[in-house]
Amino acid sequence: MARSLCPGAWLRKPCYLQARFSYVRMKYLFFSWLAVFVGSWIIYVQYSTYTELCRGKDCKKIICDKYKTGVIDGPACNSLCVTETLYFGKCLSTKPNNQAKLGDQGNLSELVNLILTVADGDKDGQVSLGEAKSAWALLQLNEFLLMVILQDKEHTPKLMGFCGDLYVMESVEYTSLYGISLPWVIELFIPSGFRRSMDQLFTPSWPRKAKIAIGLLEFVEDVFHGPYGNFLMCDTSAKNLGYNDKYDLKMVDMRKIVPETNLKELIKDRHCESDLDCVYGTDCRTSCDQSTMKCTSEVIQPNLAKACQLLKDYLLRGAPSEIREELEKQLYSCIALKVTANQMEMEHSLILNNLKTLLWKKISYTNDS
Repeated sequence: MARSLCPGAWLRKPCYLQARFSYVRMKYLFFSWLAVFVGSWIIYVQYSTYTELCRGKDCKKIICDKYKTGVIDGPACNSLCVTETLYFGKCLSTKPNNQAKLGDQGNLSELVNLILTVADGDKDGQVSLGEAKSAWALLQLNEFLLMVILQDKEHTPKLMGFCGDLYVMESVEYTSLYGISLPWVIELFIPSGFRRSMDQLFTPSWPRKAKIAIGLLEFVEDVFHGPYGNFLMCDTSAKNLGYNDKYDLKMVDMRKIVPETNLKELIKDRHCESDLDCVYGTDCRTSCDQSTMKCTSEVIQPNLAKACQLLKDYLLRGAPSEIREELEKQLYSCIALKVTANQMEMEHSLILNNLKTLLWKKISYTNDS
């Protein structure tokens, strides 16, 4: 009797739920499809860029064709093009256009002689036309110029040879100051903040980190007002530093280490609205003169301050309790260094030496160092 009063009422709620379920399912499927589409597009764009700029086979063909016709020459050409014992491995960068000018360097005549010595790849006492063309192409690159100048320094990778504008450096076992290497596809989806926290978990023991840090401080000394002028480190990120199996620091990428004279020419008189417009690389910053709306030429922060900023978390994590407070104090004093400060060079030397001494004293008698 009761059923006949409302025929079919028992079907209404299931129909409503079914319609609602269908709507939710369609909404879920739509957003899932959209996420897959956007993700696939990002991966495609990144892959296209990667393959376009990391085309080892094409580079080798172009270089070897020029070598075989006598246009270029160099000590690495035979290994690359004839015996094929030199080959391209992992692509470490997809950044094009890494050119720079030689600029006005101190002791220019000595620098020219040094370059001519390196250009003479076969060591026959003469620089052939092919060797000269190769050397000239290489001199447009910051990294090659710096390797020539610092070839006798411990923390600069040794120059093993060149062929055209290709140059060969010694292999570095660990190609980042810290962290774990992940496929670039995975890197796309990891937030930068989480990535930095995760990277700090994958580091050597503290004494070994201290030895690596000392190497970075020594490299800062090498490029600070040396015989060929002052060089500025414009990208002091962990990915540009590495170390070997003895935990000696090795510079992996020096393309953003530029002569100070060059940087001043590049950045001065650049139009600006604020200090944010007066940046070269990621770390070389000058100020914006609001009266002229032009960038000034003086860099605000010295290399040592940028190196200490990079080392702060690296060294303080796991630091021995007996030196942690003093180490933190010295690191913050270092980070506070400014180029425009009075007696900056004296402060620079004092802070650098104090840091090195503190670290060396702690690790001198440990097996890990």
